[in-house]
Amino acid sequence: MSAPAIETVNQRALPGGGLGVCLFLISIGILSFVGGLFTDPVTTWRAFHVNFIYYAGLSQAGVVLASALFLVGARWCGPIRHIAAGLSAWVPVTLVLFALSWFGREAIYEPWIHGAPHGKEGWLTITRVFLMDFAILAVLTVLTLSFLKTSFRPHLQGASERLPIAKGLFESWTRDWRGEAEEQEASLRKLGWLTPVIALAYVFGYTFIGFDQVMSLQPTWYSNIFGWYFGWGGWLCAVCATALISVLLRETPGWEGQITRARMHDLGKMVFAFSIFWMYLFFGQYIVIWYGNLPEETQFFEPRLGSQFLQDTWFWASSRLYEPYVMLSMTAWFCCWWVPFWVLLGQEPKRTPVILGTVAVTVLVGFWLERNALIWPSLVPEDGGAWFGAIQIGVAMGFLGGFALVYLLFSRVFPTLPVPGKSS
Repeated sequence: MSAPAIETVNQRALPGGGLGVCLFLISIGILSFVGGLFTDPVTTWRAFHVNFIYYAGLSQAGVVLASALFLVGARWCGPIRHIAAGLSAWVPVTLVLFALSWFGREAIYEPWIHGAPHGKEGWLTITRVFLMDFAILAVLTVLTLSFLKTSFRPHLQGASERLPIAKGLFESWTRDWRGEAEEQEASLRKLGWLTPVIALAYVFGYTFIGFDQVMSLQPTWYSNIFGWYFGWGGWLCAVCATALISVLLRETPGWEGQITRARMHDLGKMVFAFSIFWMYLFFGQYIVIWYGNLPEETQFFEPRLGSQFLQDTWFWASSRLYEPYVMLSMTAWFCCWWVPFWVLLGQEPKRTPVILGTVAVTVLVGFWLERNALIWPSLVPEDGGAWFGAIQIGVAMGFLGGFALVYLLFSRVFPTLPVPGKSS
């Protein structure tokens, strides 16, 4: 009988092709960002803000997903929980990028930075926004690192000798080692209270991040449900990223037999169900504005859905698609809800790697478009093409390369891959 699979640090080289692609994308991003600061700094900082928001939510929701799987006792997931946790490797980078965005505050917060609307003067101040949101992101970073340390500590004993590149980190995380069995028990006890704290911190924290970093860009509009909608978008992105990485890993060395059809089916059900709930939140926000027809509420939807969105036949008006941002918004809606709902409606598509992976990519691209649709119309309402250009795409490629590289490094350092070993 073969020895059971255990989780331990298993040093693996970074894939040459993947590393090259990541560095290439990062180079494009840096050149686009630096060049854009000289040629069009306003557009550059706004493109930076969109991608900062997208990857911040995705990475933070990754550790929330891993926490939720532990919290509900999901035994079906196996090492997939660590795939989700790996997304959170970007969380400390989020904190650094937010601090960097201070230098672009004039471009990002242009609608209110020199004078908030009446009644919001005390709330929309650059000092309050930065200090409060930095504190939220800092607390979430500490909680994320605490989760990773608690989750992986039982499996890191002796890892500093096997992986010298992270020797200092592993020695710090395994200080006062008490034996594998006792460490495993202590880890489970701490995760028992830490995981719900992380989930609640994300819910409340990213509600305020959504209010300050997205909703405030159209400062005369407000919606209490927007924070839920914004945070759930990050959660669905994390689910889809986890599904995509799982599909890509299913035949790589060491993962054989881990990403089974049953596990893909469960991931597919999560993508399917959570896309429905995302659509529910969107519709719940939309319908009350539609039947209320109040100018202070409709102002947010009009530049995104067109001038006819309040009419009974607005969705039949083909001319509406050519108004600013309508095509962008409809494409994002199609990718984020229509595709996952109709394609994953049956059982077999959820178990088919190429279908599940394609749907996951579609939703992830859709949410990047949706983050653009949330931000750009508030800043440049009359120019529906403001979100798309060489600078915008270049900055987005840099963020993608950076995020992928951080994930690759994390997966090579921490014990996300089960390997055969002796049971303790």
